[in-house]
Amino acid sequence: MNDLTRRDRNGITEQEFLQHYDASQYERPSVTVDMLIFTVMDKDQINYRKLPEKSLQLLLIKRGEHPYIGQWALPGGFVSVHESIEEAAQRELRSETNIDNIYMEQLFTWGDTDRDPRTRVISCSYMALVDRSALEVKAGDDADDAGWFEVTYQMFQEKRTLWEDGYEHERLMKITLSHEDDLLSATVKITEITRGRTRKIVREIVDTEGIAFDHAKIIEYAIERLRNKIEYTDIAFNLMPPRFTLSELQQVYEVVLGKELLAAAFRRKIAPMVVETNESTKDAGHRPSKLYRYNPFWNQTM
Repeated sequence: MNDLTRRDRNGITEQEFLQHYDASQYERPSVTVDMLIFTVMDKDQINYRKLPEKSLQLLLIKRGEHPYIGQWALPGGFVSVHESIEEAAQRELRSETNIDNIYMEQLFTWGDTDRDPRTRVISCSYMALVDRSALEVKAGDDADDAGWFEVTYQMFQEKRTLWEDGYEHERLMKITLSHEDDLLSATVKITEITRGRTRKIVREIVDTEGIAFDHAKIIEYAIERLRNKIEYTDIAFNLMPPRFTLSELQQVYEVVLGKELLAAAFRRKIAPMVVETNESTKDAGHRPSKLYRYNPFWNQTM
């Protein structure tokens, strides 16, 4: 007997059950996707003989409608009943960057009951990493503007409490986002609670200025994920052009991690991930440097 003909305790089959099923008996929340699109850009500089400094940038849109009209938010949108969450994320990514084949991964699902004043909204966040030279960004129909915001992220307060069976570790993280005349900021408290074998992490927005919804908390989570993954994966190469110098690659690692790296140790670490080409830089004012490309086979074993 297959599942379609099996009868339940009321004596009806699955087909009969579905014919009379009332979907309205449960409240249905809306589902959205929020996109965290990161890139790395060169900063403006006066001395052309130095390598341009780089900055981590995040794409935000300025809301043109209520709620949070005039504030900046992550690009995203509602998931339709005829598409998967992944399809909705791909659609939103294409609409914001105008290109396909971008690195994208699902981060987390956010479901606090009061996170959207319109209705109950559950959101799946996705992180995308892109090479800035390939992008052409434009604001969507419901946005007044779209812009790349330089990201700074640092811890400014930390407290640890020890118990007999565990500990509580509390960190206050400061996020600053700047774009032309717009300066946005937020403080997010991260509390890690460990009791015996159980571990829980709670994120809470302490204050926020100019960032809509609970997006400051989502941004903080994405930066932590990016910093963590860049240490042990090849994720950083999604931020690079097809050809690059090792100094440029190191700059990208440093701007994401928020710290300086020793050149010798860095080059030993990434040596399997890159392949030397026959090309060199030809920038005026700089000594020629060898150009490299990503090695897609770096972690394969024979």
